[in-house]
Amino acid sequence: MKKLLSLFLLSCLLGPVSAEDGSRLWLRQSTDAHAQITAPRQSPTLNIAVRELKQAWKGLPVTLVLKKDKQLSSEGFRIRQVNGKLTVTSPSETGLLYAAYHLIRLQEMQNFGKPSETDQEITENPAYDLRILNHWDNLDRSIERGYAGKSLWNWEELPGTLSDRYEAYARANASIGINATVLNNVNASSKILSAEYLEKVKALADIFRPYGIKVYLSINFASPMQLGGLSTADPLDKDVIAWWKQKAKEIYRTIPDFGGFLVKANSEGQPGPCDFNRTHAEGANMLADALKPYKGIVMWRAFVYSPTDADRAKQAYLEFQPLDGQFRDNVIVQIKNGPVDFQPREPYSPLFGAMPRTPQMVEFQITQEYLGFSNHLAYLAPMWEEFFDFVKPSSLKAIAGVANIGTDTNWCGHPFAQANWYAFGRMAWNPSLTSGTIAEEWLKQTFFDASNPKHAPIAYEIHNMMMESRKAVVDYMMPLGLHHLFAWGHHYGPEPWCDVPGARPDWMPSYYHKADKQGIGFDRSHTGSNATAQYPDSLCRLYDDIRTCPDEYLLWFHHAPWQHTMQSGRTLWDELCYRYDHGVQQVRSFQKKWDLAENYIDAERFKDVQSRLKIQARDAVWWKDACLLYFQEFSGMRAPYEVERPIHELDDLKQVKLPIDNHECPTPKMLNERR
Repeated sequence: MKKLLSLFLLSCLLGPVSAEDGSRLWLRQSTDAHAQITAPRQSPTLNIAVRELKQAWKGLPVTLVLKKDKQLSSEGFRIRQVNGKLTVTSPSETGLLYAAYHLIRLQEMQNFGKPSETDQEITENPAYDLRILNHWDNLDRSIERGYAGKSLWNWEELPGTLSDRYEAYARANASIGINATVLNNVNASSKILSAEYLEKVKALADIFRPYGIKVYLSINFASPMQLGGLSTADPLDKDVIAWWKQKAKEIYRTIPDFGGFLVKANSEGQPGPCDFNRTHAEGANMLADALKPYKGIVMWRAFVYSPTDADRAKQAYLEFQPLDGQFRDNVIVQIKNGPVDFQPREPYSPLFGAMPRTPQMVEFQITQEYLGFSNHLAYLAPMWEEFFDFVKPSSLKAIAGVANIGTDTNWCGHPFAQANWYAFGRMAWNPSLTSGTIAEEWLKQTFFDASNPKHAPIAYEIHNMMMESRKAVVDYMMPLGLHHLFAWGHHYGPEPWCDVPGARPDWMPSYYHKADKQGIGFDRSHTGSNATAQYPDSLCRLYDDIRTCPDEYLLWFHHAPWQHTMQSGRTLWDELCYRYDHGVQQVRSFQKKWDLAENYIDAERFKDVQSRLKIQARDAVWWKDACLLYFQEFSGMRAPYEVERPIHELDDLKQVKLPIDNHECPTPKMLNERR
């Protein structure tokens, strides 16, 4: 407390900070450096690299060199500082561009580029050749799970009118090593493959190309029927095969470096090969054959589930694992990090590692569909780091992230949601980076000046806030392995009691929490759905035994008695109460920490974050009260004395209906009126 007080008094002595709106993201460097830069030649990509360094680099003169090097991948680079001279080499122009951004990042971190008696060398190679953003943007500019305004892509005005934001988007991605983008929603409209829309896609591809970014499209598997007028989309039908081959030829004639297709098939009503009694492999291979002559790839999503299954979490494994080895070499199976659906905490999907003869890629969600949308602060890199604790990065072929980018001035809604975009790019480039290191990078480039010692103690407190934020969300929403307790029609607020007549069982919270007088949780052990058997033997044994199952996954894998003794020594009910309460207290501590930053950060962004933290603190209480009051009806047990008492009545909470869907974030006015 004394430390926080002293920091507050120090902040009062500092003057105001100039206004900002967040539009510059983490690229806020000075534009008056005029550094001495030498490049091997002029080209659109090299011109960008030179321009960026001339505007921002304040260190030693830099020489850019194109040079083959067996130790470097095509996009890798090496930076050498020898006798006061900086030389940057890469086999490709894109690699030199990445090196330029890396130099600027190191400068902002105060780590490189100053005269030194010690020679230095940095070598960087990306972990994956494909580091891709998936936009769930619709052609009407709405975004499914979009909480930062409309889609960037103004399809109605393209290709003639080009927004400055398109190049700014490409620049931001290149600065963190993202080299690909899927422009449209996985629930795809066939219209995107029409000649009219391919010309629009070409306009974006032309802007992105100098920044090293390839364009991909989500496709509707039934496009031969919906767009081509065929009577079938059977992947083994010769007319269907011919249609896709002709469509691929048309696409590559328009966009020669087109990347390929992303496909959501036979999931949530989307058409797919199973509609014609064909397998996922047969559907993916047909598309892969059409793209093969042009070196295009197919990313085939494994997000499938059936409402009739006893356990939705098992479905992807059941459908895909038997197909191992049957996919073409230019097909990558894209798998969500967890077995259900981007929950605040899930065990990793057991499909990873279960298909050794099939290229796999992970799909992370950057947008916070299940973590408070753009109203809540939730730094997600610790969650991705947690995933890589179980899944070796080397076992994956590529990495994808569902984008959180829209037309809001600051791109992502919440100013701190920018950190998740940034962290995805950095971790896609190098998954061995720690979430703490990435948070430090982002803070120093976005809010704080690493060269100013007065900023250090405040930056330290905000860094801690970021690192604690995702766990806080887990605690006040769904601790101990609880999942999918969200309201019907959107995934923002709590509704563990939800019961919609005639709706799919696996869209109901009770399908997952299964609370009754005996206990709570989904039994996925050998006595239940036996989902634990899908994991490697060591984890299967760990998760299957309620005595050894880690607390964070307990209710994911077990229907545990209310009196079950937790690792803390508390009963399950008491531990549940403490976890919910801890999440609430954590968010309140975030408010205090953020207030310390007022005189270090521009007023606009400070007030924006401050306002959203107020919303998050109120929402945390809403979640805590709703879940504990509801589950208390089953446990019949009192909350521990130390836990803060509810401020709501359960009957009142059951009447809350926010007028939103998964395309929008609730406004403060909506949330203030929810009671």
